[in-house]
Amino acid sequence: MHCFRTSFFLSAIFRPRREVGNHGTQPKWHAFEPPLPQRLADEGAHLVQPACKEDSQAKGPYHTKVRAGRGFTLEELKAAGIHKKTARTIGISVDSRRRNRSSESLQANVQRLKEYRSKLILFPRKASAPKKGDSTEEELKMATQLSGAVMPIKNVHKKEKARVISEDEKNFKAFASLRMARANARLFGIRAKRAKEAEAESIDKKK
Repeated sequence: MHCFRTSFFLSAIFRPRREVGNHGTQPKWHAFEPPLPQRLADEGAHLVQPACKEDSQAKGPYHTKVRAGRGFTLEELKAAGIHKKTARTIGISVDSRRRNRSSESLQANVQRLKEYRSKLILFPRKASAPKKGDSTEEELKMATQLSGAVMPIKNVHKKEKARVISEDEKNFKAFASLRMARANARLFGIRAKRAKEAEAESIDKKK
């Protein structure tokens, strides 16, 4: 016969959980946290952030929605001609962990960085000794303080107009095209090897 015994070694750690269960109220330190996209937007409201799409596995219309990301990638900064250490000093958020998975998002964020850099007016630390990259005196006179989010991201929904389906679209077989593309990608190496061997054999026969 076995004896089952329950031990409570972490009694102090689970005290907040017991308070929730016993009194039906949450402890004082437990506060409501908004979802991640909203937190990122609130934290980086004073910084320029990249445009990122929602998770591709999201259901409904959410996978096409564009939101503010945590920071620009090092590849995007390099393409825009901005050093990663300089970016943090001029109001650009940087995320060294994020990776670019498509050339479209890379080009869009690079263009976003270039637009921000063209609108940015950089004051010199010493007015008597301006450095390379600082704004000129004429640009400093035109400077105005920005209030609110920096270059906010707006989702614009474009409706496509109804049109007549063409004959090419009617005859197009999507499933067969996808299978053919997968087969070509899978057999690319084998076909290249066979073509190389056949070329070598033809050269040997000529000799």
